[in-house]
Amino acid sequence: MSRQTITLGDTLYDYLLSVSLREPEVLRQLREETALHPMARMQIAPEQGQFMALLVQLLQARKTLEVGVFTGYSALVVALALPPDGKIIACDRSQEYTAIAQRYWQRAGVADKIDLRLAPALETLEQLLTAGEAETFDFAFIDADKENQSLYYERSLQLIRPGGLIAIDNVLWGGRVSDPQSQDHHTQAIRAFNQKLAMDQRVALSLVPIGDGLTLALKLPPS
Repeated sequence: MSRQTITLGDTLYDYLLSVSLREPEVLRQLREETALHPMARMQIAPEQGQFMALLVQLLQARKTLEVGVFTGYSALVVALALPPDGKIIACDRSQEYTAIAQRYWQRAGVADKIDLRLAPALETLEQLLTAGEAETFDFAFIDADKENQSLYYERSLQLIRPGGLIAIDNVLWGGRVSDPQSQDHHTQAIRAFNQKLAMDQRVALSLVPIGDGLTLALKLPPS
C-alpha cells in the first residue's frame, strides 16, 4: 500500500522495464537511433509506448490520430497495436524528422497503416473536420508544440467519437509545472492547459505519471 505514487530511481526503473517491457526489435532500434538525435528529448519512454498500445487495444481502435510525429516511435507503437485494417493520420511539419520515421514504418511493415500529413497540424485537423470526419476517430495522441496544445485538443475532441480517448504528453513538463520559479511561456501554456482540462466536463480525466506525464481524456456522450 502507498498513499502516493512511488518514486522511480534508476534501479527500480530498470527493474520495471525488465519485468514488463515487451518492445519489438524494430521499436528498440528506432529508440536507440533516436537517442543519438540532437532532439532526443522529444522521444517518449518505451513503457509509455507500451501503455499507449494497451489503451489502443482496449479501445479496439481502428482509426487514430497523432499530432506530432518526430522520428515515429509513438506512431509505430500504435500502428503495431492496430488491426490489419487500422489507420493512423499522423500530423507533423518536419520532413527531416519524419524521414527517419518512414524508414522504420517500412521496416516494420506498417507504412500502409500510417497516412503522414506534412503540414501545420491545425490545418490538417481543420481539413478533417471540413471533410466530415468529426466523431470518427477512436484514439488521438497529442505531442507537439505546447502553445497550440489547447487548440489541438479542441479539434481532436471534435474528431474523436464519444467513448474515444485523447492522450496528451508532457503535462508534467519535467516537474516545472509545479515550480513557481518556472515562468517561461512553454511552462505557462502547459499549466493553463492542465487547469482547463481539470474543469472540462466533456471528458473523464486521469493524469498518469508515466514518462513526462500523460493526461488521458475520455470523451463522454452528450448529456
